[in-house]
Amino acid sequence: MVDSGSVGAATAVSGSVLDGRGPKAKGSEVDALKRRLHRHLRHSLGKGPVGSTTLDWYMALALSTRDLMVETWMDSSHRAYANDAKRVYYLSMEFLVGRSLTASLLATGSLDLARQTLTEMGLDFDAVCDQEPEAALGNGGLGRLAACLMESMATLGIPARGYGIYYDYGMFSQYIDAGQQVEMPERWLRYGNVWAFNRPEVLTPVRFYGRTEDGLDLRGRRVRRWLDGEEVLAEAHDLLVPGHGCWTVNAIRLWSAQASRAFDLRRFNQGDYINAVAEQSQSESLSHVLYPDDSTGMGKALRLKQEYFFVAASLADIVRRFRTAHDDFTKFPQKVAIQLNDTHPALAVPELMRLLMDEHGLAWDEAWSICHGTFSYTNHTLLPEALETWPVDLIGSMLPRHMEIIYAINHQFLEGVRKSAPKPDDACVARLSMIDEGGERRVRMAHLAFVGSHRVNGVAALHTDLMRGGIFADLHRTFPDRIVNKTNGITPRRWLQGANRPLSALITRHIGDRWVANLDELRGLVPLAEDAAFREEFRAVKRLNKEALGRYVDARLGVELDPDTLFDVQVKRIHEYKRQLLNVLHVITLYNRIRAGRAEDQPPRTVLLAGKAAPGYYMAKLIIRLIHDVARVINADPLVAGRLRLVFVPDYNVSVAEHIMPAADLSEQISTAGTEASGTGNMKLALNGALTIGTRDGANVEIGDEVGEENIFFFGLSAERANAMRTRGGHDPWQYYTGDPDLHMVLDMIGQGAFSPDEPDRYRPIVDSLTRHGDYYLLLADYADYVACQERVGRAYQDADTWSRMAILNVARIGRFSSDVTVADYAADIWHVPVQTEPGRTG
Repeated sequence: MVDSGSVGAATAVSGSVLDGRGPKAKGSEVDALKRRLHRHLRHSLGKGPVGSTTLDWYMALALSTRDLMVETWMDSSHRAYANDAKRVYYLSMEFLVGRSLTASLLATGSLDLARQTLTEMGLDFDAVCDQEPEAALGNGGLGRLAACLMESMATLGIPARGYGIYYDYGMFSQYIDAGQQVEMPERWLRYGNVWAFNRPEVLTPVRFYGRTEDGLDLRGRRVRRWLDGEEVLAEAHDLLVPGHGCWTVNAIRLWSAQASRAFDLRRFNQGDYINAVAEQSQSESLSHVLYPDDSTGMGKALRLKQEYFFVAASLADIVRRFRTAHDDFTKFPQKVAIQLNDTHPALAVPELMRLLMDEHGLAWDEAWSICHGTFSYTNHTLLPEALETWPVDLIGSMLPRHMEIIYAINHQFLEGVRKSAPKPDDACVARLSMIDEGGERRVRMAHLAFVGSHRVNGVAALHTDLMRGGIFADLHRTFPDRIVNKTNGITPRRWLQGANRPLSALITRHIGDRWVANLDELRGLVPLAEDAAFREEFRAVKRLNKEALGRYVDARLGVELDPDTLFDVQVKRIHEYKRQLLNVLHVITLYNRIRAGRAEDQPPRTVLLAGKAAPGYYMAKLIIRLIHDVARVINADPLVAGRLRLVFVPDYNVSVAEHIMPAADLSEQISTAGTEASGTGNMKLALNGALTIGTRDGANVEIGDEVGEENIFFFGLSAERANAMRTRGGHDPWQYYTGDPDLHMVLDMIGQGAFSPDEPDRYRPIVDSLTRHGDYYLLLADYADYVACQERVGRAYQDADTWSRMAILNVARIGRFSSDVTVADYAADIWHVPVQTEPGRTG
């Protein structure tokens, strides 16, 4: 068995490094925190120490920590107003913030103090922190990026505010029943949310439906009026976002829906109880669930309502804040930057036009100039089918004034295109139009966001290049300077300092703690990669994290993990293009080879997968079931015991990721080249010392450039080659199936019921999708190279010193993928706002 962790090496590292704890706090500090905890327990919760639950102590600690941030929050806001600073407003349907307690303790410098204090009080600090529910305000990478960027904006002293929806039930809880995903409501607000300040006095009316007509304003000018319809009130909730060191605290303002009228008392008194509250229930359903099922007409309408609901409330709030200090709207782009995180907030473009023209009397050209100077748009997808569109009839019915404005924007834009091209190409004009006329007429929201923004950014260099030459090729030719790249980043505070305390402490002991605020300082680890003693300490930390993950998985699933095996990790949303299925094909291949005695040069391996499939995504849910069926067979086979184990960790979220990332040896980033916009899991895993096996897709390419091609495992087709194979008929999946004995055997096992003997044809749809229906994501084309690359991985892992050296260099050279760097780039190139390189110093 491979001694990759070196059991004895743990004794070579001091206990303070292994447990990640800092020096002991002063007795006076501990006593002060104890007093604050008891004060909140008594005065905020109405409890005494005797009989108080772990949840009560969590609430007391959370409130005590929030107290530390409130004064800074007030000071940050007052400073921005006093300086008349330009503000950044980040509009996003998702903010996947995860748990706030540990992050806030880190930001305020109180984590070790809190741990020590609770321990002295006889409380289990980790158990107290575990009482916090996951804030279910997002789905995946989009929401996690939003959370990282908001934290970095505060760290860099940028006056900023996020805007989104305060979902009652966010991303569903994933429960596995007989290997199948079952979705359960995520009741994250069951005990309230101590981190949010509810603002019942901040109510913004939002209108739907109705009609439009011409009219005159008070000065006799012709205006367009939006009349009648129905109205919902948006109520504000402010979630604090502290930056590193808590020098600046910003907020995310989240909107919940409230009925504009209470229940119908007349109907109630007449006994018609259900209809008496029907309007109230319908109105408040707007903020109940993140991404309602849009496979029905009612679901589509609700989702569109959600998008406009938060956009309208947010724009009203932004304009109100601007008007507190300014009457001249021509200054709006100088004082306001609005970032659209994907197309969900794209209705902000016609909404701001409506506000400027209909509510404030600006002429079209002036309003359009302001809009264009204010908005910027981040694109997150390369898949044409994933670009959001809405039926013209639905928008026209629900938002009649906005549909008029969209038509006008589109007309003006296309007229400009025709004037700039003496002989306009009708096909090109049709592709550029915001209205897709093929079949049911639909509004292309990406086109609306693109034309309405002064900057459009991709989230990785490859992604941005593919945007220019692919989905936005015509728009790029029309606006050649508009598309820019802003490679995604992650916050080192949560993903190393917080999630991996042992590694954080080890790094700080050797190079100091400046890396927390400047991740590029990790380059100080480069010479230590050649230090045998440091490599041993590094391995000891990795083993400690693997043991911790083993305890976590055992407690949740009753499954034991061997920390001396290679931990091969793929954690992300389940989707065909992310190719968890390719991973499973390799697992079965390795299983077959071990049984046949053909894998003697490969180390024992534990393959861990986690992720949720969209409720209506049949194929993704079938892949989850296959993973469980394969695991059931492999894990019970005595012939591979100790050599191979497959584990699916259910209900993946930020908190689960914080357990898995520090323990990973190998990071699976194996999407079909040209499909992943960027990825951030690849960055988190590399930061925690995992080596990447991946395609040249998304940010993998840039990670390879930074850490060195010799320290990453690339395989597979290039994006250009993959696209050519799909579009030019260069891919015959059958030849791979018939020409590769290992692949042939694996697919036959899946398709003929080796893993589903009770239902032999259960996975026939998966096999047919690969062999008979085109293999759109090119799993079979990449299979042989992937398996060969995994063999190289296994051989490299056998040499503990070589593997550790490569892992250390990954950590040392990952600094450019800090979200601080990303935000500084946005600030300079898109928002045009200054940043603070240190507290009190602008850079």
